[in-house]
Amino acid sequence: MTATDIFGYAGTAASVVAAFVLVKAAWQTQTTKVWREEAEAQRTRADRLQDDMDEVKTRLAHLEAKNQRLIDILTTVDPEKLAALRI
Repeated sequence: MTATDIFGYAGTAASVVAAFVLVKAAWQTQTTKVWREEAEAQRTRADRLQDDMDEVKTRLAHLEAKNQRLIDILTTVDPEKLAALRI
């Protein structure tokens, strides 16, 4: 085996390694892009769910206030009936 053969094989091996490194880098870049897009989608979903939860809490607070108002009205009308209903 001559020096020319060794350099030829080394050149081929270097080309294969370089191709492998490029393929690996492209795959990792694509994977990173996919995960970034997934994270953004999950963040958007979480924001939407938080908005929905805030709306539910607000509506619940309003219902509790109305319920308390109805209890106040009922107790002024006939407190004994209210006591009987709570038992």
